[in-house]
Amino acid sequence: MSEKVVRELKKDQEIVSAYPVMNELRTHLKKAEFLSLVKEAMEVERYKLFAMEVDGRIVAVTGFKEMTTLYYGRFVWVCDLVTSEQYRSHGYGEELLRFVENWSKSHGYERIALSSGLKRTRAHQFYESKMNYDRVSYVFKKEF
Repeated sequence: MSEKVVRELKKDQEIVSAYPVMNELRTHLKKAEFLSLVKEAMEVERYKLFAMEVDGRIVAVTGFKEMTTLYYGRFVWVCDLVTSEQYRSHGYGEELLRFVENWSKSHGYERIALSSGLKRTRAHQFYESKMNYDRVSYVFKKEF
């Protein structure tokens, strides 16, 4: 039987160890920029990075942060959630998102939110059908 564990990544070496999996979602980031952004987000935004490991190998990664807005009140925002392509359809993404949900509840949050790219239709099916998330808004951005 496989040994499966979810652990928080805080040290530089731990953060960098998640890069190959996170890079499947955030393909635009180079390793050094990834490390720098994660560290800044941890310091400034209370960002947390967790990895699911199976037999010592990272198979899925999530990053989330605690937030407060007038729209949602106090909630957890899932910034990143990705399972390595070779490990998809094994339930790891579901298990990792349930971990975030349980973490949120145990820290006094009543809701969780995330956004997903328009073209990620399989991810949308996962969130809506398997995880019972509601589609409630669009996210807009403008680059300068």
